[in-house]
Amino acid sequence: MKIAILAHLKYPIGQPHAGGLEMHTHLLTGALRRAGHAVTLFAARGSDPALEPVTLCDPTGDALADPEREAEIDRAERDAYRRMMTMVAAGGFDLVHNNSLHDLPLRESARLDVPFVTVLHTPPFDSLVGGVEAASPDMTFLAVSPSLAQEWAGIVPGAEVVGNGVDLSTFAYNPSPDDPPYVFWSGRIVPEKGTHLAIDAARAAGLPLVFAGPRMNPGYWDAEIAPRLGPGLTYLGHLPHRDLAHHLGRARVAIVSPRWEEPFGLVVAEALACGTPVAAFRRGAIPDILDATCGRLAEPDDAASLAGAIRAAADLSRRACRDRAEALFDAAAMTARYLEVYDAVLEQAAERARPVLRRVAGARG
Repeated sequence: MKIAILAHLKYPIGQPHAGGLEMHTHLLTGALRRAGHAVTLFAARGSDPALEPVTLCDPTGDALADPEREAEIDRAERDAYRRMMTMVAAGGFDLVHNNSLHDLPLRESARLDVPFVTVLHTPPFDSLVGGVEAASPDMTFLAVSPSLAQEWAGIVPGAEVVGNGVDLSTFAYNPSPDDPPYVFWSGRIVPEKGTHLAIDAARAAGLPLVFAGPRMNPGYWDAEIAPRLGPGLTYLGHLPHRDLAHHLGRARVAIVSPRWEEPFGLVVAEALACGTPVAAFRRGAIPDILDATCGRLAEPDDAASLAGAIRAAADLSRRACRDRAEALFDAAAMTARYLEVYDAVLEQAAERARPVLRRVAGARG
C-alpha cells in the first residue's frame, strides 16, 4: 500500500519524543515501512530524518512557551495543514492514516477521493469535534482505548478500538529492581500530568523519586516543581527511549499521575513491559490497562492515596507485568491490527466504487 500518515505539528516525530503520540506515530511509520509499505510521513521540522518525512513547518507547540505568539503560530499551523492536504490530494495514496488532532484534515477529507482512517487520541475538544462532524461520511474512526471510545460515543458511535503498543525489545524485561529502591515518573512536565503530585506521593511513601521528561511549561516548573526539589529527588532531563527504559526497568514502582482523563497511558504500557509495577490515579483508560496483578489505583489528585498505591504495588510480580505487556501492548500486534483495518477500509471503498464503475461502463456502451 501507498500510505500517508498525518502527524500533528506540535512537536517533531523523533527522539527524545515529546510524548506518547509522537512515539506512537514514529513507531507505526517505521513498522509499516518494514512490512513493505510505501509510507509518507507528513510532520513538523526536526522529525527523524530516517523516516524521510515531508516537513511543513517549525513545531507549533512553541505557542505553549510563548503565549504572545499563539495567534501567529495557529495561523502558520493551519497554513501548513492546508499545504499538507494539497500534497495528499496529489500524492496518489491508497489510504490516509490521520493522527493530526487538527480539524482541517478532517474537513478536507470530504473532498478527497482517498480512504481515510482517523485515530482518536484525545478526549473531545471543540475544534476537533467540529472537524469530526464535517469529515467525509465514509471516514473510519478508531479510538485507542475503550474509555476513550465511550467519551466519543455521542459524536462517533461505535468507534472500533485499536490499542497502542510499545517496542518490547526497547522496553526490555528486568526481573530485579535496584537496591536501594527508587520509584520513577516520566512524561511531559505540565500541570495535566501531575508531576508535583508524584513528588509528594513518593515522599509520603518514603522512597526516592527519579523523574524524566521535557519541561514544556516554565510557569508550572517554577511554581510547582522547583520548590519541591531537594533530597530524594533526581531529575534526569528529557531522555531518548533506551535511556528511559534503562531507568524505568530498574525502578521498584512506576508512578503515573494524570490530572485529566488519560486517553491511553503509554507510560503504563512501557513500565509493564520493563516488569515494573505501576501506581496510578484512577483516570481515563488507566483502569483498562492495569489489573490487580501488575498495578494499584489511587483516588484522582490525592497524593496520600497515591502513596498508598506505591507501597501496595512495590511487591507485585514483575513477571506478571511483563506477561500483560506481551499479551496486550506488543507493537507488532498493534501494527497487524492496523493493517487489518486498512484492508477492510480499502475493501469497503472498492465496494462503493463498483456501482459507479458499472454505471460509467453502461453509459459508455
